[in-house]
Amino acid sequence: MSRDARWKALLDLLVERGRLDVEEAAAELEVSAATIRRDLDQLAAQQMLVRTRGGAVVHGVSYELPLRYKTARNASEKQRIAGAVADLLAPGEAVGLTGGTTTTEVARALAVRGDLTSGTPALTVVTNALNIANELAVRPQFKIVLTGGVARPQSYELIGPLADGVLSQITLDVAVLGVVALDVTHGAAAHDEAEAAINRLLCERAERVIVAADSSKLGRRAFARICAVDTVDTLVTDTAADPELVRGFEEAGLRVLTV
Repeated sequence: MSRDARWKALLDLLVERGRLDVEEAAAELEVSAATIRRDLDQLAAQQMLVRTRGGAVVHGVSYELPLRYKTARNASEKQRIAGAVADLLAPGEAVGLTGGTTTTEVARALAVRGDLTSGTPALTVVTNALNIANELAVRPQFKIVLTGGVARPQSYELIGPLADGVLSQITLDVAVLGVVALDVTHGAAAHDEAEAAINRLLCERAERVIVAADSSKLGRRAFARICAVDTVDTLVTDTAADPELVRGFEEAGLRVLTV
């Protein structure tokens, strides 16, 4: 197992359990305890976790993996979801994209759509995500509007009042949200309250709202609410979604697409 694969596995285990023991992690990953100790020391140096005697704990109560470590999780599902979301967007529309791994895949799917190779513009994309703007800025057929704000290292998103100022001056046809949790009762949510505030404003400026979320995000709650579930028009998720959860979202008025 490569170092990067070990680090991803260790961080996934840590998110799931909140605490890791060196010997247990070594047995699960089938490597030596010395290797695990070295990995944990290096991850602690990057402030990805907190070292303890004999193991590690998550870095704070609102622990969240940085985007670069989340990219490989449920990758095939996210790509299918992204393709389906991209197909819901029409040429010439103004589209808001929040940050996140699934919305990044949406941007990539839009970039290769054959009917969006030309136009004035073929699509207007408004985003607060630096990585999404970077990927699409080289496509001259897209008009890219970046909100401004203060960069959040975990997600490459711009947050704060500077972003508010831009978003309050525009109107969108559709907002595409990446979320960490979506629940019928508690709505769509993020880990960070400043990120949630920007996403909420994107929703308010849009005619319709699409949530792009793999099945692991459904039925979950997170700290910072983005919007109520009745704000969402369409949910695009994967076929592993619990049928009971899907039925609950449909009864709440959402159109649910499973791919």
